[in-house]
Amino acid sequence: MSGARRRVRTQVGIVGAGPAGLVLANVLLAAGIDTHLVEGRSRAEVEQRARAGLLEHQVVEYLRAQGLADRLTAEGTRHGWCDFLCLGERLRLDYAARTGGARHWVYPQQFLVRDLIARLEEAGHPPSFARPATAVHATPDRARARVECAELTVECDYVVGCDGRHGISRAALPGGLRGELTHRYPYDWLTLLTEVDRPVEGVLYAVHEDGFAGVVPRTGGLARVYLQVPAGDEAARWPEARVRERLRSRLAGAADALPNIGRVTDSGVLRMRGAVGRHLQHGRLFLAGDAAHLLTPSGAKGMNLAVADAADLAQALVRRCRDGDAAELETYTRRRLEHAWRIQEFSDRLLRLLHLSASEVSGAPFTLRLKRERIQRLVEPGPVGAAFAQEYVGSGTAVPGPAASVSPSSVSPSSLVEAVR
Repeated sequence: MSGARRRVRTQVGIVGAGPAGLVLANVLLAAGIDTHLVEGRSRAEVEQRARAGLLEHQVVEYLRAQGLADRLTAEGTRHGWCDFLCLGERLRLDYAARTGGARHWVYPQQFLVRDLIARLEEAGHPPSFARPATAVHATPDRARARVECAELTVECDYVVGCDGRHGISRAALPGGLRGELTHRYPYDWLTLLTEVDRPVEGVLYAVHEDGFAGVVPRTGGLARVYLQVPAGDEAARWPEARVRERLRSRLAGAADALPNIGRVTDSGVLRMRGAVGRHLQHGRLFLAGDAAHLLTPSGAKGMNLAVADAADLAQALVRRCRDGDAAELETYTRRRLEHAWRIQEFSDRLLRLLHLSASEVSGAPFTLRLKRERIQRLVEPGPVGAAFAQEYVGSGTAVPGPAASVSPSSVSPSSLVEAVR
């Protein structure tokens, strides 16, 4: 009967069909752990939402080990260097050479989301789309957890909230546990998705007294372009003629290395802020992805950290649900906060290199010369550049994990889980 409430009984209920929720659902199902994922938006909205586009080396290795990277590795492109433009000089960091060959994979987030949804559909567990969660009940005193949606109730042993910083999952934490540490940067980024006449060969970061500019690869005919704007500014204040004039100024000295920027297909302003929750679990509820932490786009870490959360939590949930070992689940928050703060620090450090603070603008020639020297230390041989390259591409060193395997196949991803932690 239309309008009747449907009840689903599962082991793990997941709220949110972003990279964290979709990776988690796929890995748990492959390990024999039943899941049900609910998402407030339609499938079309989820699969068309253009956001991140750079996947780190170890993250792709993890997805490959889980059988979730076939289309990514067939259609994605690899990039192993980035350029810094400062005082009209372009300096190249060949991070692939500094890390033994580790490279980024360029594969738009919406493509990965599409692939992960298709895999769930093939497994007979498609997400429930257009089902906004209205309540989450997962306190320690309950023998079961519950996710309430319009016309749907998901009863489960555990709930994982992957529905963003303002989602219902984070709101389900007790008031005293919802606190977070936040920082608002004194500028924003105008973000443009533009057509280009040839592929962007590598990321370009331009450090300029007028403000930062960046060009980042996407698919062959598209590029992501960033332009520093005042905090609180609106995209409507940046007509195309003004954008092009600022790009010409800030990218002067790199025109020969860049494709021609054509039609702008999408634009908006990214509010530059960072946030990390103090508590990422309570009772039968766990948070992952943007529900747990928020990153700026600096260094392209957000989607990668979300997948790392999913990898960690998948292993902990399998050990609890399949093997009865709750030790890793109980210490989830500690591990993820350690990792999240390391990534926040890297993102912040890169932002401070790329931007001039208000106090530095008056002494811009001196400040830019200092930044030029710092960039030189990154690109020249030596431990400073090598360490930066490792952090930037996410190559890491695989640390052998516990013996239990997340996957029922012969491939054990334990060491990869440790590497993306």
